[in-house]
Amino acid sequence: MSALAHASAATAPAMRPLAIAALLAATMFAGLLSVAHAANAPHAAAAAGATETRGETVEQRISSLHSALKITPDEETKWNDVAQAMRENSAAMQKLAAEKTTVDPKTMTAIDDLTAYEKFAQAHVDGLKNLISSFTALYNSIPDPQKKLADDVFETFGRRGAPGKHS
Repeated sequence: MSALAHASAATAPAMRPLAIAALLAATMFAGLLSVAHAANAPHAAAAAGATETRGETVEQRISSLHSALKITPDEETKWNDVAQAMRENSAAMQKLAAEKTTVDPKTMTAIDDLTAYEKFAQAHVDGLKNLISSFTALYNSIPDPQKKLADDVFETFGRRGAPGKHS
């Protein structure tokens, strides 16, 4: 086995929770930032850039969402809280990922692997709570047409197939 293949095989178990957490985060942001219906053509162009998360930094996601939601200068204060929540969530995941890379995968047990996954999952839940709290304050302060735009941008996140909704 080549040194590169051996190194990859050795780090694979250690990277599993990170990969799962990254997938969850990417899925969350992809769903969060996508537009579900082509009928929303005027909003689709604004939100289209917000749907791409591969290789995107948290600052790029913040900027894309800011644009897709058409945040006005009067809304900036509440928007800044949303952006800060997104930054904190990213930092928490990065911290866990950095901690994970310090663990020797050869000494990791199945319990260690599950515990690491639990930490990523908990950070994801805590991050969602933080984001929901700050986004609720913003959402409640914006006018109804902008709420509709936000609803359209978030439609596929958590509501696909919900009763009364059309996918």
